[in-house]
Amino acid sequence: MSHQDAKDSTTQDIITNVSATGASSRDAAMIVDPGLVEQTISAALGQGAEFAELFAEDVKRSSVHLDDGRIESLASARDRGVGIRVVSGESTGFAHTANLTEQGLLSAAKAAADAARTSGAPSSSRPTLEFAEADVASVGVRPGDIDKETKVGLLQRANETARSSGAAISQVSARYADNRRRILVANSDGVLTGDDQTRTMFSISCVASGDAGLQTGSESIGLSMGFELFDQYDVEELARRAAQRALTKLEARPAPSGTLPVVIGPGSGGVLFHEACGHGLEADLVKKGASAFAGKMGEQVASPLVTLIDDGTMSDEWGRYAIDDEGNPARRNVLIEDGVLVDYLWDGLRAKAEGRPSSGNGRRQSYRHLPMVRMTNTYLAGGQTDPADIIGSVDHGVYVARLGGGQVNTASGDFVFGMVEAYMIEDGKLGAPLREGQLIGNGPKVLQQIEAVGNDFEMGPPGTCGKDGQGVPVGDGVPTLKVQELTIGGMA
Repeated sequence: MSHQDAKDSTTQDIITNVSATGASSRDAAMIVDPGLVEQTISAALGQGAEFAELFAEDVKRSSVHLDDGRIESLASARDRGVGIRVVSGESTGFAHTANLTEQGLLSAAKAAADAARTSGAPSSSRPTLEFAEADVASVGVRPGDIDKETKVGLLQRANETARSSGAAISQVSARYADNRRRILVANSDGVLTGDDQTRTMFSISCVASGDAGLQTGSESIGLSMGFELFDQYDVEELARRAAQRALTKLEARPAPSGTLPVVIGPGSGGVLFHEACGHGLEADLVKKGASAFAGKMGEQVASPLVTLIDDGTMSDEWGRYAIDDEGNPARRNVLIEDGVLVDYLWDGLRAKAEGRPSSGNGRRQSYRHLPMVRMTNTYLAGGQTDPADIIGSVDHGVYVARLGGGQVNTASGDFVFGMVEAYMIEDGKLGAPLREGQLIGNGPKVLQQIEAVGNDFEMGPPGTCGKDGQGVPVGDGVPTLKVQELTIGGMA
């Protein structure tokens, strides 16, 4: 994620007057009475289950939303509870509870054991658990220590700046949000550890009105850190950029229709690889045969210029954590190296069945959900080529500066993404801005058709990845790159 040099002086004054806050994974152990953890797991083992797990979570969050110059909502919430998973043969039982008393935990443990249809002899053994410290990220300023007026002030200043950028700006919407998530994971394999995660984000969207109708521009930032985020980013500068993006698109021409060379800019283009390739590298989809990469381990699946990485250890990034939601340390996992498929992403149980270690990718939305294989920060590693040379190599094509949402078929790899900001390339130079169109292609084919990779790697804006009804925070990124050809779905 690139950082802005400009700083918000008002926020800076606040930050320098609040002491930095340390964090410890041991703090998370206090979510549940330590004396109840081993007792609950023993009860969950029930009638001879093979595996039992306790996942405790305590989340505090706050948000502010501004629309049309008014504060539409200002909210705070806390959610705390425990999920218990029991595995017996091919059966998995799961129960969750917000009642953290002995009665509540033991009742949930019994319900999970019953759901797993355990049928062996009652287990009298108790797992021996010794707490293992995790590499918890430090936090400069806890967002909970910042008053609501300061958070509201961020949005108000951004709103005023955006509206002053041009008379055509007709609507501005801005949002601030933060959350602190503490988790504790314990299981019958002897795991006992925790994490303390803080995330802070800001976003702004502007609408410009003109002869071409309504055009939008947006900016968003979010990192795994506290309120010191606004020491690194100036919300007024973000507002100016969002407004200018909307104003520029008023002069845009319709996007072309057809197959053309495409250059994807650094940062937000990473969502294409997250959706079109990353999901297909998750071991659960591979095992189900719902992945275009199933059975291709060790094969050349991409251009030799492609190295695709998923890294939950990336400092400050949105998808960063110390441990996954099964208690395994986060890892940097190379999935495709120099075009060769070298690994998939794994959660704990699937990795155990394969006789290999977890890749640290077992994640869940909350204590109410079972973990599954999920990405963290997924990105295409940077190359050696100057971005200007990449654009200069295209006689007639499209430069996509920002990608929006899309749809992907993980089994085939076919995708459709919206082009939020794009420009024509003519004779090796950026030309007219384009109205929003669609980028259509196939993930595995795109990997093969990457002809150049730039030296300007950036992480994109924060994201929430949805899978099987669960959403988790993720990051993605790319350098500038050139794809031999993609289908553009435009109106021209």
